[in-house]
Amino acid sequence: MSPTTRRVLLVVAAGIAVFAAISVYGDLSDIGTQLGGFAWWSFAAALGLALVNYALRFARWTLYLRDRRLAVPPRTSLLVFVAGFALSVTPGKVGELLKSFLLRASHGIPIARTAPIVVAERLTDLVAVVLLALVGVALYGVGTGTVVAGAAVVLAGLVVLAWPALGGRLIDLATRPRRLERFRDRLRDLHRELIQLLRPWPLTWATAIGAVAWLAECIGFALIVNGFPGTGVPLGLAILIYAVTTLAGALSFLPGGLLVTEAGMTIFLVESAHGVARSTAAAATILTRLATLWFAVALGLGALAVFRRLAPAAAAEALENDLGSPPADG
Repeated sequence: MSPTTRRVLLVVAAGIAVFAAISVYGDLSDIGTQLGGFAWWSFAAALGLALVNYALRFARWTLYLRDRRLAVPPRTSLLVFVAGFALSVTPGKVGELLKSFLLRASHGIPIARTAPIVVAERLTDLVAVVLLALVGVALYGVGTGTVVAGAAVVLAGLVVLAWPALGGRLIDLATRPRRLERFRDRLRDLHRELIQLLRPWPLTWATAIGAVAWLAECIGFALIVNGFPGTGVPLGLAILIYAVTTLAGALSFLPGGLLVTEAGMTIFLVESAHGVARSTAAAATILTRLATLWFAVALGLGALAVFRRLAPAAAAEALENDLGSPPADG
């Protein structure tokens, strides 16, 4: 069993443990009763909206590749993009750098050319989620502290990454120890590429695509919550809860935002969406995470399996690196 497989299995086990804890909080027997009256079409709709999210983000990935003048066949590009979901359950989604390793192994594209795209994807996703959360705060005044703190962290990260002089100084400082000096030039190359992706126009259109993509999942969450009998949560409040808990999970740097996202989603539903019982909130949280995070992981593992059949040597090389030490050519 490869280190990558072991890592995914460990996170899956952690996810099961989190679901168990949420079930205990909501009372397992009551959750069963709630699921008995659940409108399952809303879960199917949430899966469809998750696919809308992935399709829009794939369009952004394609535009990023075109912006950097990287020619990748459409089928390969799609497989690589979806395969990255397999390791989205890593701290800060850093495992999605698997896409860079796959493109290097299959098409010889240096990691320094594609890793900045992965970073830009994550950063514009965070900006998009912050914008959605701010709209919700303006409408409902819930979770203000969390959203403001999260927005400050995201803004600070954006400034550091987009400011050439500041980013360069931080790279020099981080690589001052002798054992890290060999990474300095490589990190500078990555930073130069990233700065190009964070120019005002690319940042604007990438964030706009991200906002629509994540709005689709917010709507899926609203459909799931309101699929339980007697539950009526306004769409705006559902958007706020989903955006705030997604942001908190991402900034926690826990694999897939586990526990932070689930706990926050359940508690917000109970405390902010008046009339939502603990059992309903717990069941809605579990179904939402199945339709978003774990659905993505399943699709990613499937795409990775297909990639391994079509390009076994490239897949083996990428997974052997296991997102550890970058290859010599960066």
